[in-house]
This record gives sequence, C-alpha cells and structure tokens, in this order.
Amino acid sequence: MSDDPAVELEARLEEQESFEPPASFVEQANVSDEGIRERFAEEWPECWTEAADLLTWDETYDEVLDDSDAPHYEWFTGGSLNASANCLDRHVANGAKNRAAIKWEGELGETRTYTYGDLLNEVEAFAASLRDLGVEEDDVVTLYMPMIPELPIAMLACARIGAPHSVVFAGFSADALATRMNSAESEYLVTCDGYYRRGDALNHKEKTDNGLRGVEGDVETVVVDRLGDELTHFLGEHAHDYGELVEAHEGASVEPVSRDAEDMLFLMYTSGTTGEPKGVKHTTGGYLAYTAWTSQAVLDVKPEDTYWCAADIGWITGHSYIVYGPLALGTTTMMYEGTPDYPERDRLWKLIEKNRVDTFYTAPTAIRSFMKWGTEYPERHDLSSLRLLGTVGEPINPRAWKWYYKHIGNEKCPIVDTWWQTETGGMMVTTLPGIDTMKPGSAGPPLPGVDAQVVDANDDPVEAGEAGYLTVQKPWPGMLRTLYKNDERFIDEYWREYSDPDTDEWVYFPEDGAKLDDDGYITVLGRVDDVINVSGHRLGTMEIESAIVGVSGVAEAAVVGGTHDVKGEAVYTYVILEDGQEPTEKMRERVVEGVEDAIGPIARPEEVIFTPELPKTRSGKIMRRLLEDVASGAELGDTSTLRNPEIVAEIQAQVNED
Repeated sequence: MSDDPAVELEARLEEQESFEPPASFVEQANVSDEGIRERFAEEWPECWTEAADLLTWDETYDEVLDDSDAPHYEWFTGGSLNASANCLDRHVANGAKNRAAIKWEGELGETRTYTYGDLLNEVEAFAASLRDLGVEEDDVVTLYMPMIPELPIAMLACARIGAPHSVVFAGFSADALATRMNSAESEYLVTCDGYYRRGDALNHKEKTDNGLRGVEGDVETVVVDRLGDELTHFLGEHAHDYGELVEAHEGASVEPVSRDAEDMLFLMYTSGTTGEPKGVKHTTGGYLAYTAWTSQAVLDVKPEDTYWCAADIGWITGHSYIVYGPLALGTTTMMYEGTPDYPERDRLWKLIEKNRVDTFYTAPTAIRSFMKWGTEYPERHDLSSLRLLGTVGEPINPRAWKWYYKHIGNEKCPIVDTWWQTETGGMMVTTLPGIDTMKPGSAGPPLPGVDAQVVDANDDPVEAGEAGYLTVQKPWPGMLRTLYKNDERFIDEYWREYSDPDTDEWVYFPEDGAKLDDDGYITVLGRVDDVINVSGHRLGTMEIESAIVGVSGVAEAAVVGGTHDVKGEAVYTYVILEDGQEPTEKMRERVVEGVEDAIGPIARPEEVIFTPELPKTRSGKIMRRLLEDVASGAELGDTSTLRNPEIVAEIQAQVNED
C-alpha cells in the first residue's frame, strides 16, 4: 500500500464503479422524491402538468397531450403564453428586478451584468425596433452572432413579438448562413461586426455580407458593434446599427404577444446525413415547459444560483440551458465569449471562482482537454462554490468522469451525464442528482415520464447486459414537432410505426446504439453507424475509445474503420497523450493491450497513430470521416467546416511516414 494519500485516492476511484449523491446535496435538492419515476409512469401524460405549472399561462390549456395525429403530437393544446414574458416580466413583477439575469464576460476581460429589469428594458426596446423594421408575427428572424449578450436579447425580443428566431452558429460559413436563411425564407438578420478569439479581432460582418449575397431577396440587417475602434465597418442599404435602434426606442413598452402553445418558438438547423440541413421546429408551450422542468430537476437550478452552461447559444444546448431554461426559472445565467485556454488554461476555473458558480455544465471534449493540461490549473482556484457538475454532447468515458468528479467537484458534487439531442429539446436520459446512484460512463435511467428503451432489430427490449438501439416509445413535451416545411422527411428520418400492426403507436428512433444494465441504466454507445465490421464482428467505436482513454497517460482517442485486405475493415486509432507523455513504442503497446483487455483480441488496433490534435468541427465533434479517409488512403473530403483543418494533413503525413 502506498504512503501517498493522493495515490491511494486515485486507486480507490479507479476501482469504484458507482457513487452516491452526498447527503448535503440531497437535503437541498429540488427533486428528492424517490417515487417520482413510478408516479410519472402511473399518471402519464398528466404528469407533465408539473412542467407546465412552472410557467405562467395567458390561457390555461384544455388537454395535456393530443395524440390524434401521431407522430405529429401536440402538447398543452388550447393554452397560450409568451416565452419572453415567462423569462422576464413575471420575475420583475415578483420582485426580482434587481437580480442578475445574465453575467457576461468577454474574452479580453470586459464584463457586463444585466439585471432582470435591465434585460426586460433592452428586450422591449429591441422588440420595438424589430417591429419598426417590419417584423410581424410568424416572420422568421435569423440571428448570426457569437456569445455576446445581444444574442439572447434578440432571441427574447423575437419571442416577445411572436416572431420565431433561427440562430446560426457564428462559426459557420457564409454559405451555411445563406442556405439556412433561404430554407427559412428569412428576410431579417441580426449580426455583429466581429468578435474576439484568442485575442484576435475577427471580422464577422465580412462573412455575413458574403452570405447575404447568396440570399434570395432583400434582407433587413441589424449590426451589433462589438469591436468598436478595433474594426471599422460600414452599413449599406437595408442595414441598421443595433445601438442606435435600441437608443431610439429606449423606454418603449411592448406587450408580449400571446402565442398558442403549439406556435413555433424557434427553428434550429441541424446537419442531415444527406441533403440539406434540417430545420427542427420547436414550439412555445411544450419546449419551454420541458426546458424549465429539466433545468430544475436535473441541473437543480434555483433562483439564487449563479449557473454556467459553457456551451454556445448557436447550438441547442445553449438555447435550452443558457437562455430559456435558466431564465424561465429566474436564475443568474453566465455567458463567456472566449475559449477555455486563453489567455491561460485556468480561464474557466478563474471565472468559476470569481463568480461563485453553483452549477457547471460542459462537454466531455472539454473535460478531456482539462485532463490533458493537468490538475495544476484547477488547483490554482477555489472551486468550493460548486454544488453540481454536468456533461453534455457525447458519452463521457469513466476515466474522464472520475477526473471531473475528483479534481473539479472535490468528490462532493453529483455529476449528471445527460443524453439528449437537438430534436428532443431537452434532456432525456440522465440521473436525477438528488435521488440516483451515479455510474461513471453510464448516462443513467430515463427521466421520469420519458419512455426510453433499448431494443433489438425486432423492436423487442434487450436483456440486461445486451446492446441494441436506443428508442423513445412515448412522446414528451420538449420534442420537435416537425422539420420546417418537410413533414415527410420528419416522419421518414425519426419515426417508425410500432412493429405490432394492431397498434397505431409510433417509436422515435434517434439512431444511437446503447447498452442496458441490471438497474435499467443506459450507456450510450454512439451513433449506430459508428460501427466497425472486423471479420464479421461489429465493434462500436465508442467502446474501443473508452478502453483507450482508460490507459494511463492517454487524454483522448478517436477510433475509425479503415479498409483491410483480409478483415474487410480494421481498427485504426488516433491517440492524444497527456502533457508530459511521450509517443513511445511502449505506450503504443499499452494502448493495444488496453483494447485487448477490455474488449478482446478481435478489437486489436491495426495501427495506433499519436497526434497532438484531432480534426474537430467548430462545435467540438471529432470529424471521424476524415480520419477514415486517412486510414483507407482515400482522397480527403471537405475540411472547410473544421476549426483546425491543418491537422488532417499533419496526420496524413505521419501515417505515410510510418
């Protein structure tokens, strides 16, 4: 036995397979009723009145769920409300006028704090501006902005006047902007002159102007001046300065437009496997109720909290868990413009300490980077304010989970590992932090009221220990209603009729593989097409990657299939090592042994390629398609959507050299 307590702790964590929520957390948790899942199942769908009760309705709904036109389900039918009023007006009316609503920190260290009163005033001023520009109810307004406060302000202003918004991630190209605006038939755009990334001022307006050249018809454009004297920009025809508009409408009072529960709140475009991006339609009542309920139940958000979801509002996570969920609950939500490692690798921990953050919600990709950088950075700061940690975006491997639990949460913060999608609107599979045992690597059981099941190819539930397809067997309030102006694609891509021809029920198929354990916990294995067929054996890339990152000294890994003369496909692994580790032959052998020990010789990697980076999209997802091209010696596909396109050529050169 080692005399070093830190070594003993690491050894204990390595062996431990489950963790209980601390008693101190359970005592204060928003949800601690251990019978909630059983109760929601018995009362379904009326159980979802608990979510609806978190909102203020202009007209009370007549029916919780209308399933008469499945799979075009409708929630809280007959009810009406306004999302902006639920996020702002009612909190101001209830005495929260001076409570911080948004705390923003720019990359260069600038800060802005908007109280609920401040935010309501600016939202009303901008809502009045949009109306003056001609925006009417049901007009789609495109928002093409980085992480600046004017983005959520514009979202809430659109919601206030009943105009759906379509946020386009600021890192997307000019062509992507044009494609999405044309698809939505959007004639209004809110953008900015530029923003900072790693200290450099980026010209966003130039990209916007290039995109507008591909948009059909005239577009009324509003430009936020983010960079000031750093970047001179000119407003052409049909362009307006945001600051001047807000100043001209200062003090305006804009009555919130009462929207039917099923009226569209926003469009969110997501990439399709083929063809044009898909415009996912989310509605006002069900979506807002679901994000509020999951924010309260899973993220344990309270009005007095300072809550930080370190995502980008350009993605669904930012919509649901930076803007609508937290603000509907009246809490303080944080926004950060920059990257986690600028100007130093302790930037996020510095912000948590400075703002006394209660809940921190981030992605496994970021956590693996934190691991790679080392513990010295979080150890510089007092993170004792943290009460809850969360992960989102992809499955987290057990080693990264335990690192997060120990070094960020100090073993006192529950971790919620959340599975959900753009299409689901909010979390679907995760532990409830005040109730459930946590199992590193496993997302957890389905949420109360969510009928998520793992089934085989015949739609039959799999046995414990077996893998299959993750499905959702019943509708839920936060679900997408359709794909914008494409009901047929909506049904074809997401739904299939239940295998029993005597029923008219539909099953939602998110195209993820999963494994079920004895306690009903679901481990998400990744997309069903992320499978390598080695000599007739189907191997999940996620399972192999988890085995590799379980090897001491490995920070991150990506696994793909490459063509092989004998096996058909072979396993190719791309490995990032932790700082201080060398890419030696011994390390390569340890990676191979780690895979064989965890899965078996059939999964033995054909090659282990060490690399300082992996090719990633701007949202942080690994672009495995390009790694497959490298492994197979094929011509490289399009790299324009990558945030680090140069790394592909470097990996290719290394493979050729080896």
